[in-house]
Amino acid sequence: MIQLKKVDSGNIWEIIKLSVNHDQMDFVATNTRSILEAYTTITSGRVALPFGIYNGDTPIGFVMFGFDTDGDAEEPDIAVGNYCIWRFMIDKTYQGQGLGKKALQAAIEYLKSKPCGWAKYCWLSYEPENTGAKKLYESMGFLENGEMCGEEIVAVLPLFD
Repeated sequence: MIQLKKVDSGNIWEIIKLSVNHDQMDFVATNTRSILEAYTTITSGRVALPFGIYNGDTPIGFVMFGFDTDGDAEEPDIAVGNYCIWRFMIDKTYQGQGLGKKALQAAIEYLKSKPCGWAKYCWLSYEPENTGAKKLYESMGFLENGEMCGEEIVAVLPLFD
């Protein structure tokens, strides 16, 4: 069963050990970098919610959420008042088993619980060359909205009808 567990002192080291395949490293930051970014975001008074993705008791991935805007000039307009899947990765050992789709569904369900308040949309971004991510996100209902986040394509999912 896929579940999300907050990154804390009890699981941080096992989450940091997770990594993607070598050919995917240009598409996603390391979990170490993501957790450091979460820390500095939180200490700046903004929202970052880092979680380990688990299949039962086994850590298989990492996801980090944001909420609202952080004032970054490259941030898309959709960021205002909405959730973001800031980081999402499945460890190389567990890819190709359908766990990414299940983990993404768990992430969406978490956001529908309104952890930071109500939002109409969840958005994410990905490198244009990352066809695997695009395929996964489209299969879950994310649609490109024409915006860019830096050099990345923005895709959006309505959280509520």
